[in-house]
Amino acid sequence: MKNFKKQFPILGQYTYLNTAASGLLPEAVLEFRQDHDLDFLISGSILKEKQGEVLTGVREAVGRFFHCAPNRVALTPNFSYGFNVLMEGVEKGKKVLLLKNDYPSVNWAVESRDFETCYAAIDENLEQNISEVIEKERPDIFAFSLVQWINGIRIDLNFLKELKQKNPDLLLFGDGTQFCGTEDFDFEDSALDVLGASTYKWMNAGYGNAFFLFKEHMEEKIFPKSLGFNSLQGKYKAQEGSLIGKFEPGHLDTLNFGSLQAALELIEKTGMAEIEQRVKELTSEAKDAFKKEGLLEEAIVKREFHSPIFNIRGDEKLFQKLRSNNIICSQRGEGIRVSFHYFNTTEDLEKLMKTIRAKK
Repeated sequence: MKNFKKQFPILGQYTYLNTAASGLLPEAVLEFRQDHDLDFLISGSILKEKQGEVLTGVREAVGRFFHCAPNRVALTPNFSYGFNVLMEGVEKGKKVLLLKNDYPSVNWAVESRDFETCYAAIDENLEQNISEVIEKERPDIFAFSLVQWINGIRIDLNFLKELKQKNPDLLLFGDGTQFCGTEDFDFEDSALDVLGASTYKWMNAGYGNAFFLFKEHMEEKIFPKSLGFNSLQGKYKAQEGSLIGKFEPGHLDTLNFGSLQAALELIEKTGMAEIEQRVKELTSEAKDAFKKEGLLEEAIVKREFHSPIFNIRGDEKLFQKLRSNNIICSQRGEGIRVSFHYFNTTEDLEKLMKTIRAKK
């Protein structure tokens, strides 16, 4: 097995089970950032003259990685900014289905605007709950996180395809922040009409960069009002009314978005198939171990598929014990959230379990 840890020096000190809160910065991305700012230091505006070329490369890299045409890839500083632009472009009065207790940046952006809302519960019957609410309420839009931030419940992507077949006019807006970077994903083949994601978590691209992907028909469905000089600058948006231009009204940071491209190059070099397989193996091992110790809520135990994010039973005392043993995780909801990425190992899980058992 490859030594995935060598790109992340922090793993020499800590057992890092906190990607769901903040991804690690790889050495490859750090090297890009250092070179970029050195170039800026000695070149000034000469470097910035290449901004369009750099951002075109980033857009093409994102599109290639997620199977989306680059003229339908918008670059934004974070998911929350982009999602607010998206919802501002939706006609007022539309009915939107949300998930109860979904990530605040999804629900708040809808609830703070003039939309009618309805909700489905997040539990072991998530997909059934969604179907029942849609049949009853007939919403125009379903906005949701592909993976839930507190307990890691992951929506079934095949279910979304079936949902779209039964409800072709229903628009699906997905937040992939806790999903993108954990498995291969073909946006064009998916049921989603829009996918947005911040990339500082599972893609290990650092802060200040995110993307939004759009199916072609979204040009006729949403009409954001934001506009600026940069809205019409660049290879893929140099025309009036460009949808992705509406998401990019000002100058974009070549340091942050170049970091995204460097992170994508590292993922491709490592191998997305190998990353996906490693994440799935660790997820399965962790679920079995947590289930055996009675650390999981029933909703997680009963679901067939799960993400690499878990909320295990534990209080402040256990959280501090984990920290004192250099195990990095987060307190979320009523428990302790741990998450496993491809650079984690079975030994990391074993250390976690040994520390948990030691408190008994």
